[in-house]
Amino acid sequence: MVPSDSFFSLVGNVVKEDSLMFFIQSPQWLSLLISVPFFVFFSYYAMSKKRNTLRMFTGGLPSEENEFQLNGYKTASALVFLSLLLIVLALARPSWNKETRMVEKKGHDVIFLIDVSRSMLADDLIPNRLERAKLAVIDAVNSFDGDRVALIAFAGTAVVKAPLTTDYSFFIGAVNRLKVDSVAKGGSLLGDAIRYTLKNVVKNSETAQKDMIIITDGEDQESFPVNAAEEADSMGVRIIAIGLGDEREGRRIPVETERGTEFLSFEGREVWTKLDADTLRNVAGSTEGGQYLNVSTGTFDLAEIYRTLSRGREVSDFGEETVDLYEERFQVFLFIAIIFLFISFFQPFRGWKHLISEKDKIALRRIWKK
Repeated sequence: MVPSDSFFSLVGNVVKEDSLMFFIQSPQWLSLLISVPFFVFFSYYAMSKKRNTLRMFTGGLPSEENEFQLNGYKTASALVFLSLLLIVLALARPSWNKETRMVEKKGHDVIFLIDVSRSMLADDLIPNRLERAKLAVIDAVNSFDGDRVALIAFAGTAVVKAPLTTDYSFFIGAVNRLKVDSVAKGGSLLGDAIRYTLKNVVKNSETAQKDMIIITDGEDQESFPVNAAEEADSMGVRIIAIGLGDEREGRRIPVETERGTEFLSFEGREVWTKLDADTLRNVAGSTEGGQYLNVSTGTFDLAEIYRTLSRGREVSDFGEETVDLYEERFQVFLFIAIIFLFISFFQPFRGWKHLISEKDKIALRRIWKK
């Protein structure tokens, strides 16, 4: 079982509070340490097999050459093991030398609406529409610097998964946890989701520039999304709609059952889902400066898209914030791991040199000199 996000946050905070000089910035990578017992077992099993194989060639009698080879293998295994531990520590991004600074927070309010209806499970994007949407949002937020972000999940109803915040780690955690059951009611009511967001998020924002980024396949069940978009425009919200999915043929919707993966059906017929580009184009066009991006089944860089669309727009001042900055030192652990790995590749040859005849040694020296 992989520990939860809250566990990893606790690990990072404990280290920080205990030492005030050392902090693990990506503690989730420490979950890889659960593979340590498997590595130890595999190494022990491989050692036993190697010992038995060598004994076959000596008739079961002890051999000095065999011992050299086994000792070399033990040392190499230990070095590889230490290298893996150091690599895991490097991935966890150990940092120290804390420095506290006052940082001015400026930017926009960016509200992400992500469709979590079952149609987002269609695999016309790999692995599916929903996962591609999540990856795009995370990449975009990782490029932000000062913008406040909020997350709304919607299907037949909508729910705030993250209020407006500059805590990007919290926001990304909420994105990662999105599933088709993240809301209580199925279906696809885009208009209701927009109105819900205006009431529960936008009204609490006093910034001049507010952007609503909607990522969906556009399918809607008569919730009047264009009317909702017009209401958003009256509140100073610009809508950027991103359409995902095959617009021509569509895709079936996979569902997991006791019999394995099947496809969603209604009244005995399989349900096919298509991108409704027209609806999304009208929704985005109903707001000043709104944009519709027809991704369909292609690729897109949401970070670059938003950066381009926000160029020259007024930013809001969110005030100053105290930030603890740490000096990252993952390079040290990575460098030592590489050295250990390099040594481990040549370590077994210490045992093999005793199996080379003097004549072969002389020939190898001549080749080396050339």
